[in-house]
Amino acid sequence: MTKLIALVPMRHHSQRVPGKNFRPLAGKPLYHHIIETLLAVPEVAEIVVDTDSEPIMDGLRRYFPQVKIIDRPRHLRADDVPMNEILLHDTEQFPADFYLQTHSTNPLLKPETVSLAIQTFLAGYPTRDSLFSVTRLQTRLYDKDGNAINHNPHELIQTQDLPPVYEENSCIYIFNRANLAAKRHRISDHPLMFEIDAEEAWDIDEELDFAITDFLLSRKLKNG
Repeated sequence: MTKLIALVPMRHHSQRVPGKNFRPLAGKPLYHHIIETLLAVPEVAEIVVDTDSEPIMDGLRRYFPQVKIIDRPRHLRADDVPMNEILLHDTEQFPADFYLQTHSTNPLLKPETVSLAIQTFLAGYPTRDSLFSVTRLQTRLYDKDGNAINHNPHELIQTQDLPPVYEENSCIYIFNRANLAAKRHRISDHPLMFEIDAEEAWDIDEELDFAITDFLLSRKLKNG
């Protein structure tokens, strides 16, 4: 039977939104939302949180005792340590066929979306040997020199008729350790793009993101 482990890295320190991973969002600490989502995904055999945060470790032991904890080693705690090096460390501690990595900063991610991503990946493997989630963009884009990227400025067509481009949204990555070790990257040579609706894929990176996500999630919980 295929074993898939969910990995969720959570740093104590946050540069732009202080303490965001354990800051209250819609009535509970931010990281609770993604843990609850992953617990509702039947394809996930185990959840592993890599963190250097005592408040998060204490909260996990109290509210989510089934979640495994990796106390991030000091040599992997600096701001400039690549995520792929952290994942290499974590995958060595917990062997599995595949890993799904997500973030606590994606609290609107739905269990059914995660399930569908896993099912889609497994159906396409090994032709597609990794998966990453994306958000569709249909808007007029330019490079730094003012050159149009995805449209002809002399032909003003409706944005919904533009050819879509896709933004890597960091909500979901699925990969195996062999490719991660060989490429030092979650995305391997033959990846599958998995589209997620923009509202669900909202990522908390700035204070404004926190406020918007809090509003969206509070509205969702109120409306059932």
